[in-house]
Amino acid sequence: MAKVKAKKMLAQTTLPTRYGNFELYVFEGLDPHRDEVVITKGKIRNSKTYVPLRIHSSCVTGDIFGSMRCDCGKQLETALKTIQKKGFGMLIYLDQEGRGIGLVNKIKAYTLQDEGYDTVEANKRLGFASDLRNYDSVIEILRYFDIKKVELMTNNSEKIEVLKKAEFSVRRHPLWVGRSKYNKKYLATKVSKMKHLK
Repeated sequence: MAKVKAKKMLAQTTLPTRYGNFELYVFEGLDPHRDEVVITKGKIRNSKTYVPLRIHSSCVTGDIFGSMRCDCGKQLETALKTIQKKGFGMLIYLDQEGRGIGLVNKIKAYTLQDEGYDTVEANKRLGFASDLRNYDSVIEILRYFDIKKVELMTNNSEKIEVLKKAEFSVRRHPLWVGRSKYNKKYLATKVSKMKHLK
């Protein structure tokens, strides 16, 4: 992993939402043009227990417009509701649209998917790997809050492996939500080709 850090916390505020009241932080990201957003609730700093955590990559189509081609929007919503219900936790929102290929290429990949390619095949036809995301900033943000144990809301085995390699103690909280007729193939491809857990 590249030894580049989310350098510093840039801003902080309270954030009342329809899911509950949270604290919002903005950190300097790995790329100077990409800040990382962190939402927290409760006493998480130096927690001795497992902190509920969602590592969420930006998805304009799913998070903002409610697209049913993916499960991103429902995962975001479910994670925030879970943190609110538990009374503490963290969501790290990474500016890594389309698994790191950017919005324009993601939409091009959608067009290829409409022609019958799955999400991995579409990325490869555009000249990209199936997943270009980087989680170095996640590690630095967790260290900023002195968090060592997390209950990770994910189906993605890579996120678990990255955190364990960085010596965090990780328990998994499965997050299979938002299934629809539009994303059936997309979700199946995650399991069959991207090591997502059932």
